[in-house]
Amino acid sequence: MNQERFKTLQIRLSGLSNWLITLAVIGILISIGLGWLVKGILILIVVIVITPILLILGVQWWLKRNLIQDKCPVCSQEFPAFNTTQFQCPNCGEPLKVEAGHFSRLTPPGTIDVQAVDVSVQQLED
Repeated sequence: MNQERFKTLQIRLSGLSNWLITLAVIGILISIGLGWLVKGILILIVVIVITPILLILGVQWWLKRNLIQDKCPVCSQEFPAFNTTQFQCPNCGEPLKVEAGHFSRLTPPGTIDVQAVDVSVQQLED
């Protein structure tokens, strides 16, 4: 008999034998009334597989609702921030808050914003 053919047949059946043994054990457990154990293990495996997928989808949904990307009103640096929070601009350090999906300056009441205008100075000669 050809030894090589026997070895390849043995290698092919080794992977199949693991599945056959697993199915036989499951069949024996079901037949003696331990089907609830097998069903419980299968449910546990399904929960372990589905839970990370649901967590990833939930975190993505939450981030889409609560993460705002906008420009600083002072220095025009664009960066993300969480909705309805107060923070400082990472570029200029200006205190900001998120209102209606946009960044606005966090200033005390009564503060008046002014814009500086560069005025060229002419020297008069005496």
